[in-house]
Amino acid sequence: MTQTTMTGGDELSPADLSNPDYTPPLFQAVPLGIQHVLAMFVSNVTPAIIVAGAAGFGFGSNSPDFPNLIYMIQMSMLFAGIATLFQTIGMGPVGGRLPIVQGTSFAFLPVMIPIVAGQGVAAMGALMGGVVIGGIFHFFLGSFVGRLRFALPPLVTGLIVLMIGLSLIRVGIQYSAGGVPLIGKPGYGTLQNWSVALVVVVVTLLLKFFARGMWSIAAVLLGLIAGYVVALAMGMVSFSNVGNASWVAVPVPFKWGFELAAPAIIGMCFMAVISAIETVGDVSGITKGGAGREATEKEISGATYADGLGSAIAGIFGGLPNTSFSQNVGLISMTGVMSRHVVTYGAIFLILCGLIPKVGALISTVPIMVLGGGVIVMFGMVAAAGINMLADVNWNRRNMVIFAVSLSVGLGLQLEPGALQHLPKTAQILMTSGLLPAAFLAIVLNLILPREAGAERAGAEGDD
Repeated sequence: MTQTTMTGGDELSPADLSNPDYTPPLFQAVPLGIQHVLAMFVSNVTPAIIVAGAAGFGFGSNSPDFPNLIYMIQMSMLFAGIATLFQTIGMGPVGGRLPIVQGTSFAFLPVMIPIVAGQGVAAMGALMGGVVIGGIFHFFLGSFVGRLRFALPPLVTGLIVLMIGLSLIRVGIQYSAGGVPLIGKPGYGTLQNWSVALVVVVVTLLLKFFARGMWSIAAVLLGLIAGYVVALAMGMVSFSNVGNASWVAVPVPFKWGFELAAPAIIGMCFMAVISAIETVGDVSGITKGGAGREATEKEISGATYADGLGSAIAGIFGGLPNTSFSQNVGLISMTGVMSRHVVTYGAIFLILCGLIPKVGALISTVPIMVLGGGVIVMFGMVAAAGINMLADVNWNRRNMVIFAVSLSVGLGLQLEPGALQHLPKTAQILMTSGLLPAAFLAIVLNLILPREAGAERAGAEGDD
């Protein structure tokens, strides 16, 4: 039985489709590569905008730090493309040599936001120091990442993903209401702001559930475009900075300096472990969905090496940490095309966009409430994914206690950061992230608490 690619054209044999080294004809490979970029584009650039917003710079066309926001968006695209090439082309032990798409993950945001909160560009040096050191640590995890999986069963990973979503949902609401700079002012939470955000949500839902093919896959992107058009018609979009942006720019090493700060280093190294485990799952999903086989140890370790190397290099040039993008795993399963060279074309497209400041300037014209509508959906889906993972857990008393204590402490400290006002600054930043204390407690409790009699016999314990 033969299959065809989504773009139509010549039929390909199942052996071709499941072969990572096969290159489809150019007229099929390029659209498929662009499709991979569309599936991850919004999620990739959004963290840079959120970090800039949390730091308090770059918003408003008259802001002196506005070029820094454009630069961060550029670096998100450029180093997502470069890190993807590490995966698809590889060099030595680096790279899974599979169709793995890299990008900036939302998972890092709960750690990055407290590090930069309200400190402007001055905090970026410390953040980049954490990104570089965390990337190096991530790289070395490639040597033994498979051995870490025992400590992260569905009970733990599901809680971690749920906490990531819960810690970010507030950002979506703030953006939809007009953004942090408007909090406390009359313009915050106006009907105009919310109407634009709701357009994004409604269009996204309609396309996701009532459309097919690329219309459904790119629902969030198309929802953002719809909201952008509405905002444009309402006079909420300014293009003044697009004309002033240059056509070509190169990344600047240590643009914001380089500082070794304990909160950033500890937080990024911890998240490197989580990211490495996520990459193991993504690599396994790609080989199962695209080729019907298990991933090899070489593919898993190579993909993890590429994760770390991509993050470390990005940090040197002012970019955010990279990891494999799970949404593209589902795209491979749907198209049935496992060619790594298809994703290489997408990576080249990302690199070209990252070298053109006008692209970053155009993205920065998107009103924050439009972005808010998109992240309400995306962050909610992150939390929902965590709940879905927790569905595989046997909810005996042991697992309920682990979940209850970890969630209560993690979420509680995030909601009431003042409870830790007497701790050193580093400890405050790490503990009030919510994610780190919840994940740490879940991992430790799952390893040390005795298992209930009968649960092991049933094979339904929390670490199954």
